Amino acid sequence: MRAEAFSRPIRRELIAAWGFLARNVHLTKRYWGWELVWFAYSLTSSLAVAYIGLGTERLAGGGVDGQALTLYLLVGTLVWSYLSQIFYVISEMVAWERWEGTIEYTFMAPSSRLTHLVGTSLFAVIYGIGRTLLILAAAAAFFRLPLAGAHLPAAGLWLLVGSVSFVGFGILAGVMPLLFPERGVQMTNVLAALLLLISGVYYPVEVLPGWMQLLARGSPATYVIQGMRGAILAGEGLDQMARPLALLALGGVGMILVGTWAFSLAERYAKRTGRLKRSG
Repeated sequence: MRAEAFSRPIRRELIAAWGFLARNVHLTKRYWGWELVWFAYSLTSSLAVAYIGLGTERLAGGGVDGQALTLYLLVGTLVWSYLSQIFYVISEMVAWERWEGTIEYTFMAPSSRLTHLVGTSLFAVIYGIGRTLLILAAAAAFFRLPLAGAHLPAAGLWLLVGSVSFVGFGILAGVMPLLFPERGVQMTNVLAALLLLISGVYYPVEVLPGWMQLLARGSPATYVIQGMRGAILAGEGLDQMARPLALLALGGVGMILVGTWAFSLAERYAKRTGRLKRSG
């Protein structure tokens, strides 16, 4: 009897999380045209960056391994595309609900705020994985990718653990459109641009000035991209990654808790000041 009473609230929260995931799927289907546009943009951007590797080989007169440089750039581009998509989807869902005029109803749902944000985050992770796999498949049609020595299970684990960290950043970014309906989404772009600059997406962080390298240590994307490159380019296995992966996972869980706490504070402030009524 006690076990049933204990499991009932958990089951209710799991059902609610699934409901938020399904709701976000339907929202995405409603704006499928925009999704197609942004997918085309991401695909062409990834291909353009990858072609820099072959272009550098041509300009350097054969002194550069163009295939290796292309793979180096492509790994960074795809990982960033995936992580940033998680970051953007979570914050955009808040903005979409404001445009739809449903955000007050969401906050009135009989579930915890953590359940709401976890459901949205699960959708972001699933959506990001599918989108990135499509871009990778398209890139493979354009380039010969030397993956013979890659340790793909380790690369997948890096991507999975890195998702946890970026979910926390995405929840924090969701505070912006919650409090500032007119410019909130644009404000999240500033944070994304800063992470792009310092995380070594297209270059080693060692080329950055010293003070920027200190900032890079606070970005989970830095460690995910370095880990992915180690697994794919150097074939590094899980035995060499256990400690950094564990630290990244712990930091990611902490970031989710901090993000949920900040979002709850922003929600209470928005309700108290009447900001939720400003839809559109």
